[in-house]
Amino acid sequence: MQETEKRFFLWRFIDDLDWFVLIVVAIMLGAVPFGEPHLWQKLTMLAAGTLTKPLDIFDLCMHGTPSVLLAIKAIRHYGGFAPVKEKS
Repeated sequence: MQETEKRFFLWRFIDDLDWFVLIVVAIMLGAVPFGEPHLWQKLTMLAAGTLTKPLDIFDLCMHGTPSVLLAIKAIRHYGGFAPVKEKS
C-alpha cells in the first residue's frame, strides 16, 4: 500500500484543495453580505449565547467551514504536518 493510500481520507482531501480556490471561497462566504457579514454576526451570537435557531447554526457552519478548512490547511502545510509531495 502506498503512502498516499495510507493517509486518512480527510487529510488527503484537505491537502489536495487548491489554495487559491479555498482563499477566494473563504473570503466570499466570510464577507457576505457586505454590511455586517453573516459569519461575524453568528460568531457574535455564539459568544452572547443567543445562537439557538437551527437556521442560524446552519448559517454559521456554512459561512465558517471554508475559513476552518483554510486554517487547517495552513497549519498542516506551514506547521510541517502535511506530507511532502515527491517530484517525479
